[in-house]
Amino acid sequence: MSVHTFVAMPYGVKDGIDFNLVYADLIKPALESAGLEVFRADEELRAGDIRTDMFQELLLADLVVVDLSIDNPNVWYELGVRHALRPRGVIQIQGKRDHLPFDVYVDRAVRYHIKDGAPDRDQLAADRQRVSEFAVSTLESWYGRKVSPVYHLLPNLEPPSWKRLRVGDINEFWTAQEKWESGVRVAQKSGRVADILVFAGEAPTRALQLEARLSAGKALLSMGEFAFALEQYEEALRFDPENLEARQKKGTVLGRLKQYEEADVWLRDVARDHPEDGETLALLGRVAKDAWIARWRKPGRTVVEMKQDATLEIALLRKAAATYKEGFVKSPGNYYPGINALTLSGLIEHLTRKKMKSAEREALCGGVNWAAQCSILTDPNDYWARATLGDLALLRDNANRIQELYRDAVAVAENNRFALDSTLQQIRLLKDLGFRPDEVAAAEAVFEAELTKVPSSEQLIPNRVFLFSGHMIDREARAEPRFPAEKEAIAASAISSKLDELGASAGDLAFCGGACGGDLIFARACLDRGVGLRVRIPFTEPMFLNESVRFAGEYWVRKYYEVKQDSRSTVLEMPEVLGPLPKGAQPYARNNLWQLYAALAWGGQKLHFICLWNRKAGDGPGGTKHMYDTVVQHLGQVHVLDTTKLW
Repeated sequence: MSVHTFVAMPYGVKDGIDFNLVYADLIKPALESAGLEVFRADEELRAGDIRTDMFQELLLADLVVVDLSIDNPNVWYELGVRHALRPRGVIQIQGKRDHLPFDVYVDRAVRYHIKDGAPDRDQLAADRQRVSEFAVSTLESWYGRKVSPVYHLLPNLEPPSWKRLRVGDINEFWTAQEKWESGVRVAQKSGRVADILVFAGEAPTRALQLEARLSAGKALLSMGEFAFALEQYEEALRFDPENLEARQKKGTVLGRLKQYEEADVWLRDVARDHPEDGETLALLGRVAKDAWIARWRKPGRTVVEMKQDATLEIALLRKAAATYKEGFVKSPGNYYPGINALTLSGLIEHLTRKKMKSAEREALCGGVNWAAQCSILTDPNDYWARATLGDLALLRDNANRIQELYRDAVAVAENNRFALDSTLQQIRLLKDLGFRPDEVAAAEAVFEAELTKVPSSEQLIPNRVFLFSGHMIDREARAEPRFPAEKEAIAASAISSKLDELGASAGDLAFCGGACGGDLIFARACLDRGVGLRVRIPFTEPMFLNESVRFAGEYWVRKYYEVKQDSRSTVLEMPEVLGPLPKGAQPYARNNLWQLYAALAWGGQKLHFICLWNRKAGDGPGGTKHMYDTVVQHLGQVHVLDTTKLW
């Protein structure tokens, strides 16, 4: 992801300064040397309202650089707009004046040197360095003191939502964001975890990175990929430590990972900061409920035994029900805590035979029904609202009515395995405790039948997962040999020996690229051992063959097709699956991440990374060193086949 920088400054010659030279010789080179993408409003070439484009830049740019060398009305106006829209992400520079007006004089500013109306050549290198370092330090301290005097002096003022302030019909930020969101939705429906993890780091701007992480986390949570979802919510909190949704979802995921104590402490901190938020209380109720279930639900136990143990832990169940009820009282439009308060109260009655007050029950039932019906009127495809009506029926109606309402819910579930399974687990909770057995059996049948229709991303559940990266065969013009063609047999022997040492066999799964040399040698060795193979290439197949296979001779092209045509092998082209390469992204690095995330999706404890490598940096981004460095940041065992020793 590029860091997008907007420069607000005068144009042309003003007050004896050539600001176009200041931009071209000082500002732009300084910012680009720091890895920033730099934009000035007069560089926008398309037809349209330049003021609209400017507002979007001032809203969404990661960093705004303001040149206050002279009192230019347009520049002061743009600075004021940025201060109103965003609390941070502004740096001030000046090249002529000795002081700034009162409103901004306390803010740090970088001075640069002017000579004869242009940047002083004797000071230019040092000035570039100062501007570059100032920009980097500002971005690194993104969540430190608020730069905007508006937000600094009005501490309770909240910055506007990006999406609510969208203006104009065409904007590169929003176009890129819409494509990104579409890719995530397709990957989610297809069950492709790796695709979502790649997309998560590709939001078009830093401003939208928070939205990207939240969207990716939501998608992964809905797929039951809790560890990966936790990573996304923690990344979101790195961008905005106070974001309520990210804080709530982190607590949710900690609970799903059975880290009940950590989830409880985390969510109580959120509830302390947001005492009137019913959703947080509902999530605390879920943590208490899951902790209660963990105390009595054990494999192999009978319904009678589980009922006895569940009754012994009734205090924790009452705590969960009360917390859910409190959450519903605070947010009566949110049916989720209400239906859970009712369900757990029904279980308390079932276990203790002490009836809930009928007036209280009817009030809760009416409130939940009304909240769910209102949600359906707003969105007829709201799965959770329709499932809630089924849950409500399960507490009091007959089997036919229960099945009717649950079938209405699964009809709009859109293959959301997490949603369907969540409802099924609630039904099985009631089953384990012998609650309304005939009605519960009817409800269970609806979801068991539906889940058999939901596609899975992979049919194979591997015992071990192998990931490979390694050198290609050397091109003829290569100055320093790395993998001479005559070393093929040595490489093949080393790879085969390592796979045998690790016990590679049918029932395992392997991921690699398809380049001549290490990739195809590894692929062939895996197929010879019955290992399922997933080959992922960074370009369309014709382009990839020309770039990474054919230059080494038709011998390697035949090997590629032999691998591709094997029934245990699948070849995926990155542009076809993930879409066009995002601006600023490197295809080989992206393909590395795509392969790694696909392998990690099966569990890091299963992963073995094998690399045929000389332990040196590659010729460009995305080589074996990049894969090695990325793998060691995650789980998995690393096995280096050092070519400097093998040859």
